[in-house]
Amino acid sequence: MPKRVDHAERRTEIADALVRASGRLGLHAVGMRDVAAEAGVSLRLVQYYFESKEKLLLFGLRHVTERFGQRVAARVRAAGDDPGPRAVVEALLWAALPTDEESRVFHHLYTAYAVLAVTDETLAAQPYIKEPDTAEATVTRLLTRAATDGQLRPGADPQAEAISLLAMSAGLGTSVLVGQRSAESAAAVLSYHLDRIFLTPTGQAQTQPGQKP
Repeated sequence: MPKRVDHAERRTEIADALVRASGRLGLHAVGMRDVAAEAGVSLRLVQYYFESKEKLLLFGLRHVTERFGQRVAARVRAAGDDPGPRAVVEALLWAALPTDEESRVFHHLYTAYAVLAVTDETLAAQPYIKEPDTAEATVTRLLTRAATDGQLRPGADPQAEAISLLAMSAGLGTSVLVGQRSAESAAAVLSYHLDRIFLTPTGQAQTQPGQKP
């Protein structure tokens, strides 16, 4: 009896090959033939599952986004059974920092997708490109909860702080990726700013004005 092919698994394997090949060659330069070689399959098979590079890129974007969500979820679980708002915010921000090979590839690819979306209307129309908006809403909601629970510095604006933290995380991630700073120093900067807006259990600010990270 012929072996039954799991088509979802095969598409995922090809998407993983896209991620690996793009990490080496760049998303703009990688072709379907490169992906086929990386996956160890024929070009015809890649074309069977994805009729064009555009469709492959769209599936790859969804795949990368799902992997990032899994990475955040794993960090949240590691924070304990009932993590507070700060622990969840940290999990999201830390997951985006390129601290290992997987996160370096994610940061590289997601940035590349965003750049391609500037000139590719089909890619720009995808809901996955709106992921930063989702992250902003999530962090804003967590900071609002922290403010309600008396865990946030009085006067802090949850939405403004969420925008600042996410923009900072993205910029720090790029600086790590290009070798400007280490992942440890980037994490220290994020911790400094979280200490600035979150209060200790006794209600005191953890970072005083003028204190450096």
